[in-house]
Amino acid sequence: MITPPDRTPLPREFLDRPVLEVAPDLLGRLLVRTTPDGPIVTRLTEVEAYDGPNDPGSHAFRGRTARNGVMFGPPGHAYVYFTYGMWHCMNLVCGPEGQASGVLLRAGEIVEGAELARERRLSARNDKELAKGPARLATAMDIDRSLDGTDVCGPEAAPLHLLTGTPVPADQVCNGPRTGVSGDGGVHPWRYWVDGDPTVSPYRPHVPRRRSR
Repeated sequence: MITPPDRTPLPREFLDRPVLEVAPDLLGRLLVRTTPDGPIVTRLTEVEAYDGPNDPGSHAFRGRTARNGVMFGPPGHAYVYFTYGMWHCMNLVCGPEGQASGVLLRAGEIVEGAELARERRLSARNDKELAKGPARLATAMDIDRSLDGTDVCGPEAAPLHLLTGTPVPADQVCNGPRTGVSGDGGVHPWRYWVDGDPTVSPYRPHVPRRRSR
């Protein structure tokens, strides 16, 4: 008999820890997006840790800006950014306050509200691809900059919140280099994923962008 996932809200203390502790512990947790049409629930299967001022790959490495301000606030909030002029991606801010560390949500399995996610991800060939990648996850769950700063440890009626789910055993967690991170930040093995899960996105190393002449 399969035990259903725990739908108890995760307390703020869960995220008020060093980012390298939080990131692998997020695997198997549930992210809930409340919409007027119903909830979309994703079981997290792939994440990346970004360690703020200690990490050249982090948006916060060079200090606070209008774009990354949420990362410097208290833990338990969503940091949503727009990238390449096309896509949104979502991070969860970790503690302590002021350190600006966060976890990028790279992929997940839509376990509830798949019909709503399909409407937003018409190019997905099957449900395993609905949230297979950080931009796909945000698109499938209707996450954009309007949700930047949302308290994911707030009431369950909030637009975004985290549930306990079913933590992934340590022997089923893999880690390796982060996807597409350049320079010194590219050497850290801070990408974590569920071994063998079909919703995990493929690894791609950083490829320098060519400047147009």
